[in-house]
Amino acid sequence: MKVTKYLDDTDTVRFGRVESGKIIPLKTTSEYRTLADLLAASNPIAAVSSLEEEDAFEIGEDTRWLAPIDSQEVWAAGVTYKRSQTARMEESEAAASCYDLVYEADRPEIFFKATPHRVRGHQQPLRIRKDASWNVPEPEVTLVLSPTLKIVGLTVGNDMSSRDIEGENPLYLPQAKCYDECAGLGPVIQLYDELPPVDEIGITLQIDREEETVFHQQTSASQMARTFEDLVHWLGRDNHFPDGAFLMTGTGIVPTNEFTLLPGDTVHISISGIGTLSNTIVQG
Repeated sequence: MKVTKYLDDTDTVRFGRVESGKIIPLKTTSEYRTLADLLAASNPIAAVSSLEEEDAFEIGEDTRWLAPIDSQEVWAAGVTYKRSQTARMEESEAAASCYDLVYEADRPEIFFKATPHRVRGHQQPLRIRKDASWNVPEPEVTLVLSPTLKIVGLTVGNDMSSRDIEGENPLYLPQAKCYDECAGLGPVIQLYDELPPVDEIGITLQIDREEETVFHQQTSASQMARTFEDLVHWLGRDNHFPDGAFLMTGTGIVPTNEFTLLPGDTVHISISGIGTLSNTIVQG
């Protein structure tokens, strides 16, 4: 079952179910006022199914998607794929040793990524920093977590990164990762009773520039060195999330060192079973 958030014709924030190219608006109740309330339910699929539905409408170019997030925090894991480890080590000699060690360590790299106001949804702009010269998207399977840190669903994530800032000094990671319009989520949350096998979760990154595709690559969540459950375990150590959380699980696709995003580029990230998140890049 897929759920999403959007703006209706009266500029009201709504949530609904997505099926067969349509959005089916759902009526709120005293128990389920927000999408986050549904995700916090003991059985989110049953909670969504319990709500009264309104007339469905076709998804089109005029659909005003919102990121499917309310008040949750967004966190991210790094160096969970071999390709990411290699790329991080290429950034600088200073970064090489610490990223090599964290790939092999029991404790993963987990960092705070974004507050909700820094997140953008499908067809909304994402930003590259004005003080960075090497910027890349990072396509990531993103876990949707309830307040009890149960994985209730998956969505598509874009963990934008300024590689030159992080490469200058790993201590600059928060500045390379967390800034205005630094994270993309959406277009939907795919709810699951049971997650699919990781080898069925394919990930594709495509970057278009002036009507030409300048980058295209695929990978699979099966290439991760860590499990989803392990990452959630470490996130929850001495940490609680009363509103739930989103956890980006790392990237296995990193453009070559010669590539950087430019204003006007469009980034498309597709994940099997979920959909495609598309964002145009802006700067300044």
